[in-house]
Amino acid sequence: MTERFITNGTVELWTEEFGDPAHPPVLLVPGSMASGITWPDALVGRLAAGGRRVIRYDHRDTGRSSTLDFDAAPYTWTDLKDDLLAVVDGYGLDAVHLVGHSAGGVLAQWVAAEHPERVLTLTTVGSSPLGAGEGRTIMNALTGQAPGPDDLPFPREEFVEFFTGAAVNPPAPDRKSLIDFAVATARVLHGTALPFDEDAERALAEKIFDRARRPGSETNHQRAFAADPTFEPVDVLGRITAPTLAIEGTEEPAKPGHSALIADRVQRGELFMVEGMGHMFPAPVHGAVAEAILRHTAR
Repeated sequence: MTERFITNGTVELWTEEFGDPAHPPVLLVPGSMASGITWPDALVGRLAAGGRRVIRYDHRDTGRSSTLDFDAAPYTWTDLKDDLLAVVDGYGLDAVHLVGHSAGGVLAQWVAAEHPERVLTLTTVGSSPLGAGEGRTIMNALTGQAPGPDDLPFPREEFVEFFTGAAVNPPAPDRKSLIDFAVATARVLHGTALPFDEDAERALAEKIFDRARRPGSETNHQRAFAADPTFEPVDVLGRITAPTLAIEGTEEPAKPGHSALIADRVQRGELFMVEGMGHMFPAPVHGAVAEAILRHTAR
C-alpha cells in the first residue's frame, strides 16, 4: 500500500494504491461527499488479493484532498469528473477498470461515455443512470411530489423520512453530533435485511471525521450540484462500449431499480443483485461484491 498526492491544477487529490503495479488497474470512485476510505479496506484487500492493482482516492473537499473556499473558487461536477481523469493520468495509465459507487458511478459512466478508450470495463454500485435526473427524482421524493413521467424510481419510504427530517433538523456542527448523524445515516442506508454493526460504522465515521482536512467541507459537493444541476449529459449511455456491470443490493433504499436501467441502456450491460445489501458495503457482502468485480474485470 502506497499513498500519493496527484494534482489537477491547484487541487491536490489524495490517492492510495494496493497490489502489484503490474496487475490490471482498478480505480475506485467514491460517492458524493464521500472520501476514498468509504471503500472498505477488507473489500479493497480482496480485490488486490485477486490480482488487481487497486487505486482509491479522496474527492476534492473530502478526506486529505484539497478543501476549497467555494465562494472564492466555485466548481461544478464537471470538475469532479476531471479530477477522476487526473488520477488516471497521474498514475500514467492509458486505461483502467472503473468502479464507481453511488454518484461516483455517475462520474464513471460520464467518463466511459466521453472517453471510451480510457475505460477497460465499467462497474457501478448503487448508482443511477447518467443523465436520467437522479437529483430531480430525489428532490421530488423529499418534497412530497408525485412521481413525474421522467422520474426514476423513488427512494424507499424510510430514506425519504430520514432525510426529510434531517433537512428540518440538521446536526449541530460539532464532532459528536456529526459522527452520531453519520451513524444514523449509515443505519438508514444499510437496509434491514442484514445486522447493522453500529460499532464498525461509528469507528468509520470517527476515522472519516478525524482524517479530514476540514470536516464539513464535503457539503461543497451539494453547492457544486446547485451551481449546475443540469451537468449530466443526456442520451449518451448508448455510447458506452465498455462491458458494464451494474451492481445493486436487494435492500437498496436510495436508488431501488436504478441499476437495471443502467444495464439496459448501455451497449454491453449486465445486472448483478447482491442479496441483503443496501446502499453501502457491510462486511457480509464483501465477498459477493469482490467476486463480481473480479469476474467482470477479468474480461
